[in-house]
Order: sequence, then C-alpha cells, then structure tokens
Amino acid sequence: MSAFGTSSWRCEGGCLFRDARGMACISKVASVKRSSFSMALRPPEVAAQIFGKSFSNIPHGNASNAYPCFRTRMALVDDRVFHQKGVKKSGVLAYELVQGSHVRWNSVTQKSVPDTPTAVFLHGILGGRKNWGSFARRLAQEFPLWQFLLVDLRCHGDSAQIKKHEPHTVASAALDVLQLVSQLRMIPRVLVGHSFGGKVVLSMVEQAAKPLARPVRVWVLDATPGKVRTGGDGEDRPGELIAFLQRMPKQVASKQEVVSAIVQEGFSEDVAQWVVTNLRPISNDSSNSLGFSWIFDLDGIAEMFRSYETTNLWKIVENVPSGVHMNFLKAERSLHRWALEDLQRIHAAEELASNEGAGVKMHVLEDAGHWVHADNPDGLFKILSKSFRGKPTSKRELEVFRPQ
Repeated sequence: MSAFGTSSWRCEGGCLFRDARGMACISKVASVKRSSFSMALRPPEVAAQIFGKSFSNIPHGNASNAYPCFRTRMALVDDRVFHQKGVKKSGVLAYELVQGSHVRWNSVTQKSVPDTPTAVFLHGILGGRKNWGSFARRLAQEFPLWQFLLVDLRCHGDSAQIKKHEPHTVASAALDVLQLVSQLRMIPRVLVGHSFGGKVVLSMVEQAAKPLARPVRVWVLDATPGKVRTGGDGEDRPGELIAFLQRMPKQVASKQEVVSAIVQEGFSEDVAQWVVTNLRPISNDSSNSLGFSWIFDLDGIAEMFRSYETTNLWKIVENVPSGVHMNFLKAERSLHRWALEDLQRIHAAEELASNEGAGVKMHVLEDAGHWVHADNPDGLFKILSKSFRGKPTSKRELEVFRPQ
C-alpha cells in the first residue's frame, strides 16, 4: 500500500477564479487523508456507486487488490482552494474543472449531489489535461449549464507526482478516473477520450455499467477498440518516440535542445514542439535556472502504451449496455490506421445497438490528422456539441448516486 499524505487542493494561482467570460476555472490535485475517512470503496464498488451496478460477477483479483481502500477529506479556507506547500501529493488524479457561467455547484463547499451535468475529457499518451483547456472553455461558453472535468491520467502531468500502483494499463487508468468522479460526487453525462484516452473511456463503461442507470454519451476520438495500428514510414510513431525519450537525459539545458534531438531522430517539428510542453523549469533556492526536467513518468507511460496497443474492448462495443451511446470519430488524415475490419465491425455494432436501446455511431472529422482538437477544432466542436444540447438531467437520474 502507498503512504497517503495530508489532504491537499491546488489551483493555478492558488484560488478559485472566474475568467472574463464568466466561467469558473478550478485546477486541483485531489488527495486523501487516511485519518479522516468518509467512505471506503475499492475500485469495483466505486464504479457501482457511480453507475448503479452490482459487481458480484466481477472477480476481485490482483488489479482490484492493488488499490487500497480510501476515503476523502476536502479542505477550504476563506472560499479559496489552496495547496499546502511541501505536502506530498498522494491520492487520485490531478484535474481541472471548467464550469459554465450558470453553474453554482462546488464540490468543496456543497455536499449534495450536483444537478450540474458533467463531461469528462481525457487526453492521449504523452498528453495532459491542458490539451483540452481552450476547447473546454469554448464549450463552457456555449453551454453555460455544464461543467467539464479535464484530467491528467496516471504518469502524466501533475498526476505523475501521485504514486500509483502497477500495472499501468488502460484498465488501471479507467479505475483512477472512476475513483476521481466518485470522490468529487459527480455524475458524468458525457465521456470524451482522445487516442489512449478513448480506450480509457471504453474501459470505464466496461467496468462500471450494464445496464447504466442513466443515459451517457461516450466519444472515442481517433482510436479503435482493438489492435492499434500506428503510422508507418514518414509518420510519427508513438512507441518509438517514447523509447527515444527514455534514452534522453532526465534533465536538459533547454527546450530547443530537445526539439532538435527529436527532429533529428526523424519525428516531425509539430510533435517535437508538443512533447516539450512536458518540460518543467528547474531552479535552486536562489531562483537560478538549472534547465528543465520531464513532468511525466516515461517508464509508466511506456507500459501504458503497450497496454493501449494490446487491450481489446470490442466486447463492450458489440454488446453495448442499455442507455449507453457510443460515438467513434475517425480523423480523415489519421496517423493511426483504421482497418476495413474496424469500420465494418463498428457499422455492424450500429445496427445491433439500435435494436437493444443503446447506440453506436461512426463519425469522420474532415481536414484533421490524429490531433483532432488542434487540427480542426471547429469541426470537432460542431460534432461534439450535439451531446450537450437539450435538458441534461432528471431528478430520477440524480437519485442514482447518493454519496455517504
């Protein structure tokens, strides 16, 4: 079991704030304190609380036992979210909550189940919650009744500083997110995952729900449920990129040094510039710059990518739980090859799901490569917006999840 430190919350700038467009933006690191427990749940029970499913048919093997029971405590001082400096972050995941201007619920100050519809956004390998920042703020402006939970998956971003139990897999990453939304007492209405994050949201549904007690829309962006076919010659290869980064020094003098090395290795300039966003300045007590270090756990990420390549989630796609609406989005110029078999199986699942009170649908985002939210944000916004229109919540659905 890992050592759990004192409860801490952190936000960029040290407080809850609203931007010029009236959207509350909260950045926190969720953590736990063993001496102040309010509920004890292992991952399957966490999922059952969220989605209302009995887990008696799911074995509690090593994956479940690897996660210690935990309970949560949240700290608030003068209505500001704060981070206690020097406290070791040991808990669930780092995240940012972007809220529309009409959202009044706050997980820190209010203990009731929120009536605020929530969407969860997950990034891909070597990414982070900030990848979705501007897109989420745009959604919050268009749909002010919604809130958007942006997560740093394990081994990525600020979550890399939170000790997680192995194995580092798609399933483990999904359980982390289930634990986080349970701790925050949120009821996700929309799950969006890009690339690796796409398989994570599928795994969340597989582990948490059949049938779901409420409708949920799942978006898998440029990822297939089964075997991953990455690009060939002349295209960027994530597995090779991770291996190359593992061979680089853990500390570097400048970002340009890393960009040059990545480009020289045969990767694109765009990928190189994106990778160096994961570098953090190093300074001493005198605030003198000592270069940069990586913010992610590359060994853990390498294990996660291997799991991404081999994890097969076709079963949940071809047997969609009632109330689940799965949407697959293929980028027109995707670096991740979609085989004809993948497209045929998804289209077959479309017909089957329509007869079972669920839904599966295939979309194509034109004029976009694998980085859909950067290549064609307007097109992606138009497609995803359909999930946020209409009355989002009913009283019956809110009664599904009653935190203790």
